[in-house]
Amino acid sequence: MIPPTDKTGSLKSERRRDNQQWLLDWMVKTTGRTHNFAYDHREIPPEVKTYRQIPRVMEKTGRHQETIARAAEAAGHRQSACELYYKACENYRIAQHAIFVDDHPDKIYLHGKLLESFSGCMRTADYPIERVEIDWEGVQIQCNFHKVPGGKNLPTILSIPGMDQTKEAVPDPSNNIFIKRGMNVLAVDGPGQGTSNLRKTRVTADNHERATRACVDWLSKQPEVDAARIGVMGISMGSYWSNRLAAVDPRVKAIASSAANYGTKKAIFEEASPRFKQIFMYMAGIHDEAEFDKMAERMHLFGYGEKVKCYSLMVLGEYDPLCHLEEGLAYFQEVAGPKEIWILENENHVPRPSRNFGGMLADPLVVDWLKDALTDKKPKDLNQAVFVHDRTGAGPYSKPISGVEDVYLGRRLEI
Repeated sequence: MIPPTDKTGSLKSERRRDNQQWLLDWMVKTTGRTHNFAYDHREIPPEVKTYRQIPRVMEKTGRHQETIARAAEAAGHRQSACELYYKACENYRIAQHAIFVDDHPDKIYLHGKLLESFSGCMRTADYPIERVEIDWEGVQIQCNFHKVPGGKNLPTILSIPGMDQTKEAVPDPSNNIFIKRGMNVLAVDGPGQGTSNLRKTRVTADNHERATRACVDWLSKQPEVDAARIGVMGISMGSYWSNRLAAVDPRVKAIASSAANYGTKKAIFEEASPRFKQIFMYMAGIHDEAEFDKMAERMHLFGYGEKVKCYSLMVLGEYDPLCHLEEGLAYFQEVAGPKEIWILENENHVPRPSRNFGGMLADPLVVDWLKDALTDKKPKDLNQAVFVHDRTGAGPYSKPISGVEDVYLGRRLEI
């Protein structure tokens, strides 16, 4: 089978910025990235010269890692095998994500390899992982349920990945930051994500929160879960989806979101790399840009903050290109419940080790915050902003600033 092919001879592109492909190819070649170009580290190796090469090159890397993982597993070296299976998952994930065409044989194959490698993680992890199917509006949503060994009635996190991630990306089964802190975690492929996308379960402006609400329904019935202590962690586009869920489901006790996407979607779909819009239109199953823009105009959080009554942590890079500082701060002021925001000096979209956190990822610190909120260690009147300095200070444990206005020059010089 070959992918669907346009045989009309039309020169018309599906999106206005598709004609920037030559520039995106150059950025991929020179930066090793398809997006978030503020970072200096490469995600894609130098042998990739064009965007279309990404799947083949990343597949080769993933295949090598998977081969070693299988040998390690056969030798009884479970920890090494689990680490390598996870590395293979990440490369297969990047490989398949670069393809935004339905029924493409490479997309189907690579996503299958992602699931196959994660099955290796499930076999070799030092705690139980279950792949589950949750019924929702006539379809099924696939999730990975990571469980504390022998645990019953424990705090549990629903992990909502970003638009460039799948449920296999977070958490890392070889170093599970949730399990280490005594919490279960359910990682979901919501509408438009991962397995849901392969099944053509598309994302709309408002159906993701309905799907994740079904996940909360399911979690509430599991013996491993304390239904009164369910939290949500959202990364990137998951920061948007997690807040939408909290606004409609009072069973959520706490949310924490990072790699911000709180505001309007002009920044991500009109100012950032064109592949954001290419990918999200595919996730939505929409081929008309004007129709998609109407949907995207509804995808913001303004007006929803007053409905978020649970504990809420927001993590916002000062120069996040996908969520401008002003929009993130404006949404924080709307949130009605107990809340905290970490504003990261000089940082961008932050899905990587950060100097502001002493070289750590944000995730372990975010999960610590979530556990404290779920175990009643946060005050009910919490309302604070922390300016997390670049390479100085105590990170998110620094003294709170007097208000979000302190981040602007003038007051900024005093913090």
